[in-house]
Amino acid sequence: MVAKSKTGKYGDIPGVSCTPRIPKLKFCGVPMSKIVRLVGIERVLDPHVFCRNADLRPFHFGLLNNMASVRSSDFHEEVHIGLKTILVVTAINFAYLAQLMAIIGSGFLAQPITELFNESSLSVWPSSIITIFTTVLTLPVSQAADYWGRKWFLVLLMLCGFAGALIIGRASSMAMVIGGFCVLGTSFGSQSLLFAVVSEVLPRKHRPIAQATVNLTAGLGAVAGLLMGGALLRYNNLENYRIYFYVLAGIFMASSVLCLFCYNPPPREAQVALSTREKLRRLDWIGIGTFSPGLTLFCVGLAWSQNPYSWSNAHILAPFIIGVVLLIAFILYEWRWKSDGILHHGLFKRRNLPISLGIAFAEGLSFFTCNNYYPYETSLFTGGSLWTVGLHFTILFFASVAFAPVAGIWSSTRKVVRSPLLLGASCLVIFNILMATITPHTNLSVLWGYPVFAGLGLGMILPIVMVAAQLDTPPELISLTSGLITSIRSFGSAIGLAINNAIIHDSLSKNLAPKIAAAVLPLGFPQASLPALIGALSSGSAAAVQSVPGVTPAIGMAAAAAFKDAYSIAFRNAWITAGCFVFVAAVATLFLVNPSKEFNSHIDAPAEEKVLQTQAEIEAGPYHDKEASHHAHHETIDQ
Repeated sequence: MVAKSKTGKYGDIPGVSCTPRIPKLKFCGVPMSKIVRLVGIERVLDPHVFCRNADLRPFHFGLLNNMASVRSSDFHEEVHIGLKTILVVTAINFAYLAQLMAIIGSGFLAQPITELFNESSLSVWPSSIITIFTTVLTLPVSQAADYWGRKWFLVLLMLCGFAGALIIGRASSMAMVIGGFCVLGTSFGSQSLLFAVVSEVLPRKHRPIAQATVNLTAGLGAVAGLLMGGALLRYNNLENYRIYFYVLAGIFMASSVLCLFCYNPPPREAQVALSTREKLRRLDWIGIGTFSPGLTLFCVGLAWSQNPYSWSNAHILAPFIIGVVLLIAFILYEWRWKSDGILHHGLFKRRNLPISLGIAFAEGLSFFTCNNYYPYETSLFTGGSLWTVGLHFTILFFASVAFAPVAGIWSSTRKVVRSPLLLGASCLVIFNILMATITPHTNLSVLWGYPVFAGLGLGMILPIVMVAAQLDTPPELISLTSGLITSIRSFGSAIGLAINNAIIHDSLSKNLAPKIAAAVLPLGFPQASLPALIGALSSGSAAAVQSVPGVTPAIGMAAAAAFKDAYSIAFRNAWITAGCFVFVAAVATLFLVNPSKEFNSHIDAPAEEKVLQTQAEIEAGPYHDKEASHHAHHETIDQ
């Protein structure tokens, strides 16, 4: 016989012979009584324990509107990922390793490659090509990947990296090297997808750690690239650069194969629901058509400034002006007429993303300043081989490898983004200040210690700036968000290379010849031989210097000292410029908001069908309030 229902505080409950007593307990810091009032007693009370003569039929009161006052994550069951997801993360890490080794090759080996082909004035182009292609391709690829899926973009673009590395390795001229870097640079269009995939296949609360693993792998790839490049060219056998790019080709191929076989995610809604014609129609063709050529021409104009053309030359003015006009048209179009394009308006409703973009821009400018000029400055002042220079540079990446996991764990456990980014930006400011103080008379042992500050800065900034941006925007726009961060970082790199290249060439044009002349002419060196002496010093060959008519050991030493003094002034100006940009970024980090409520167990895009189904079942259950979670997201960000 079923007992008569009693009416208690919570309404009529069929089959319950007593009003349940609520124990004075707490769950995750929330009193049980409050949870009962907000959620319903079946969430807290077991009918077997607290009620007698119970009819065990499921009952449910429904969630009340004020559920948002309790953290949604308190009731969120965690979905456990499988081996397939781990393999996906591994494949993504391997792909980023290949890209970092390519970046190191474009900067660290640029000087030896251009010397081999007698084109030293073109040493800035390999790095510039990669930054231009990354900046130009990232946003279009990010948008297209939302409609066609991530997988085939990753696989095919990694194959482009394989082909480009082979072309560079087999090059017979500098023109062929530049063509190879153009093909290789195409693979960097997938860079934003690497950051997006590794974030969206894991729980949000583990996102900082996921990003840290990518940057840890990148650091290891950079160390491997520096050591391998330095060892191959240790005895000035410049032809050995080819071996580096053959190895790089193999790594790109391996990463493509790993992505092909390991990454097979369930199709997204847009992949299935839209036809090919509808997908093509939704792409931001006008935005792509103005952004890509505009940015390319803008960067080409900057790259040519003072190397070899002056600002009044048509080679600079024509591409620069056309590029600026196209970029202005792009911004106006995206602002006034296209709310869902590659600059989707939904991305800019809160402040963390714009601030993160500024931080990424400054970090990219600072890193590529270091990537291009730190090895050359170390080589010039220490007189060491490429192997020794590579060892100096690896200190930066060893520090990055050490501190990236620290940043990830710190951010994930404390649910913060502001503090790690402030520390990272501050360390980059310190590094640039310290590098600006170096002269040929400085105790050069400091060159082993200063890169630690840069490594700490990179280890803190790179994983966390991506997390800060991704958690500030809707999950369906994570690819575009990652694309914006990647693109703006590369844009900062391109701007930094162009600005610093112009600064260094301008400084050298004012100081190099006068300083060398002042050092050698009083010693009886013929003025007519000055151009030949400057050219020999620039080649870095002691034999070439000694072969210049009128050079004696004393004159050679005086000329070398003056040469280093002129370059120290040029390098100092470049470090000061980079430091100013990073200082502004450090101040901007103070205005970030810590999105603590976004560090939950939700997986935005599971890589496994089973995980997708399990999460859907949990979130469709009676205890998961999507609307409350949605409101909590906005309340967190808007605070």
